Amino acid sequence: MRTQNKFNWGERIPELDEHSKAKLKILESYLILYFKTLSINPRMDNIKVTIVDGFAGGGLYQDAKTKEEIKGSPLVCLDSVKLADYEINHERTKRINLDVDFIFNDKEKTHIDSLKNILKIKNYLPNKKIHFLESEFASRLDNIIDFIKNKNPKNGRSIFILDQCGYANVPFQAINKIFNKLPTAEIILTFAVDAILNYASANGTTAQILNNIGINNSSDLLAEGLQKRRLSKKNWRFETQFGLYKNMRESCVAKYFTPFFIRNKTGHGYYWLIHMSQHPKARDVMMNVHWENHNYFIHYGGAGLNMFDMLGYDPDIDVEATNQLGFEFDNKAEEKSINELVEDLPNLIYQNKNGITFEQLFTNTCNTTPATSQIYRRSLNLNLQNKEILIVSKDGKTYRRSANSISDSDIILPAKQMILL
Repeated sequence: MRTQNKFNWGERIPELDEHSKAKLKILESYLILYFKTLSINPRMDNIKVTIVDGFAGGGLYQDAKTKEEIKGSPLVCLDSVKLADYEINHERTKRINLDVDFIFNDKEKTHIDSLKNILKIKNYLPNKKIHFLESEFASRLDNIIDFIKNKNPKNGRSIFILDQCGYANVPFQAINKIFNKLPTAEIILTFAVDAILNYASANGTTAQILNNIGINNSSDLLAEGLQKRRLSKKNWRFETQFGLYKNMRESCVAKYFTPFFIRNKTGHGYYWLIHMSQHPKARDVMMNVHWENHNYFIHYGGAGLNMFDMLGYDPDIDVEATNQLGFEFDNKAEEKSINELVEDLPNLIYQNKNGITFEQLFTNTCNTTPATSQIYRRSLNLNLQNKEILIVSKDGKTYRRSANSISDSDIILPAKQMILL
């Protein structure tokens, strides 16, 4: 997961800071959980996936402080698939084949040359499943999409890792093309939001750049932000960031987002790591990564259905000081989320007098909360025990005594409605 311009493998092994190490850890955790989730069906015998690293870099880094070796995103991808394969298959009688192709792209020849050399040293080459491209990512996107569709015509299952330098190397036109052509694709995007705010110009140049990459309606927002900055208004930066994020969502066809807000303590500013997909299950898997890696994640919003849509990691913040940003993905945060959903969910359920399925409830609301589907179940179980709701099977014949094992098709009803029926 690497930028094209910041590092140069033609001279030496670049150094990597704490915030970038956190991104690589997130990627590793997500890929392993992704494949384990796909393999749940016991009848499945083959999983076809293409992993695309659009800004692959040269393969290795060294820790800025300790100088120890750090794997780049291509090695993280390869090692994660190998580990997922072991965890999925080591106790199975019937093996599931992980049929994974890797496309590693970088516009710099020295980066690709370094990456090839590193993968040979790590015994990953030669390998017909590993493909290299030396190009601007957007210029080869059609070829990449064709490759994925030929491999998996039914759904084009794929993950795009787009760790760009800055914010202008991945046009949203390209993102929308991916989702329009590949219905089960997922994207993990890096977006340097502070680069926009730090260098925004009053003449509208920055807004024009955003418009050119497909993020619409940003001219007035940036003008207002610059005015607030000149007047030293409190919270102008965060308000402008959130407005930009809303514009990004409105400019993108992806239905589900998991934003991760990171502060680079070396002074390069704030940026987002955003997971995009068309399916709530994919969003749920990424949110589970947030909870499993709670040392890396903090979010600024509420615990229930009023999440402020900004999640963040700051390497300077002591993870024990929970009052600094208010909400962390730890046991206390989970308890708070459950308690708030116990209050929030009945309000939605009671608006559906004929009932709502669990799948509909989660799909309609998951973008607004840091909660996972399992936290939803635990919250609904308390509502059920409090006799605020009833849960019945799809055919209406079986009443659930617990919501912890509720299925997607189970219907949730207001308790008073069932009494009337």
